[in-house]
Amino acid sequence: MPSPNEITVSQLSRLIGTPDSPVVVDVRTDEDFEDDPRMLPGSIRHPFHQIETLEKELVGKRIVLYCQKGKKVSQGAMAHLRNIGIPAESLEGGQFAWRDANQPMIPANKLPHLSDPKPIGRSVWVTRHRPKIDRIACPWLIRRFIDPNAKFLYVAPAEVTGVAEKYNAMPFDIEGVFWTHRGERCTFDTMLEEFELNTKPLLHLADVVRGADTDRHDLTPESAGLLAASLGLSRMYRDDWAQLDASMMLYDAYYRWCRDATGESHDWPVNK
Repeated sequence: MPSPNEITVSQLSRLIGTPDSPVVVDVRTDEDFEDDPRMLPGSIRHPFHQIETLEKELVGKRIVLYCQKGKKVSQGAMAHLRNIGIPAESLEGGQFAWRDANQPMIPANKLPHLSDPKPIGRSVWVTRHRPKIDRIACPWLIRRFIDPNAKFLYVAPAEVTGVAEKYNAMPFDIEGVFWTHRGERCTFDTMLEEFELNTKPLLHLADVVRGADTDRHDLTPESAGLLAASLGLSRMYRDDWAQLDASMMLYDAYYRWCRDATGESHDWPVNK
């Protein structure tokens, strides 16, 4: 049974990928990190002995710290934060427990570089303006599983590569770049593959996204609904960033359906 200031792997796994996910901080020593350079989805890496430097960034947020085994390193960093009034928790069993439970871990060398200033920083991505499917689905995936603070730039198609160079941003969902379609698979698929996010709910969601994005509604019954909702949102918002903010809930709902409710149905009249 975890201590009052610990969170279990199963509890944290239910939160990651949702709007209620805490700020997850990897405080492993350099030696332990080099032993397994993979990170929990959405986590940031920070030196355990400098954890108090994040105080301004963490105030008012729920914090979960993890080290290799959930012992002295994360427990000590947690205590330092709680001492200054930040209600941090430590992951019970640490990264080893997360790994042994077959939870997804992202290779650190695949994570985007952080362009904005530290202490936490954030990645910057750029793509074509007037998004519909992939250019909303990918930002949702990045913010929920890769970098919660990620910034997205929507620009004219001809300017994407130039903006990427000038603003140190990563281009996506255009031809000729790394983060784009591969064969019949869309950019959302590419990101799942590269980030090794091969969980059943996300793979199911990828089928829905691919069907909507590539006009293959035979892939899943839900693809046509996602396309309809996405086109409706694109007509409701002239501002691409307002559309992205509004669409986050749409993908949150689809993800929770993929994770928790695919076996549930609804009918009328109610059977008595």
